Amino acid sequence: MTSQRTATITRETSESSIELSINLDGTGTSSIETSVPFYDHMLTAFSKHSLIDLTVKASGDTHIDVHHTVEDIGIALGLAIKEALGDKAGISRYGDALVPLDEALVRAVVDVSGRPYLVHSGEPAGFEMHLIGGHFTGSMVRHVFEAISFNAGITVHVTVLGGRDPHHIAEAEFKAFARAMRGAVEPDARVTGIPSTKGAL
Repeated sequence: MTSQRTATITRETSESSIELSINLDGTGTSSIETSVPFYDHMLTAFSKHSLIDLTVKASGDTHIDVHHTVEDIGIALGLAIKEALGDKAGISRYGDALVPLDEALVRAVVDVSGRPYLVHSGEPAGFEMHLIGGHFTGSMVRHVFEAISFNAGITVHVTVLGGRDPHHIAEAEFKAFARAMRGAVEPDARVTGIPSTKGAL
């Protein structure tokens, strides 16, 4: 395993401008400026609970909708995770977490498989249309996980087991994903080389 598991991604489109850096072996330190306040809150929580240091500086056409900026940051984060993981030698590969937030309960399972896949279920009816914080549509939560999983090349299962408050549900999803990622990318001293019978991930 390389000693430096870091990456910096710059993504410029007509819809958004993003500079994002991560350190997989961090302490959960973050500096997040997405121009979307609730997303700042979610990415700060992701960093804190995954122990992945994360810096995001982004702007975009949020006067139209937060969709482009939020999704493009998810794409950049996925690309950064993939780059920082390198050949994936010596990692645990799998991670799982069960995280409550008051009445909400979410399970997340991650496989750093090299195969992008998302299974996302259990959000209550109407969640996808709710404006959390007055600006972040509930449907964006799934979009973020799609963007990360497909660009990082990881399998992600996120299941909402219970919850009523949209803020609590979304935050529990991000925190559960963070804890699962923490376990999956963690170096395992007992693992020699690539943790796959195929010899590649």
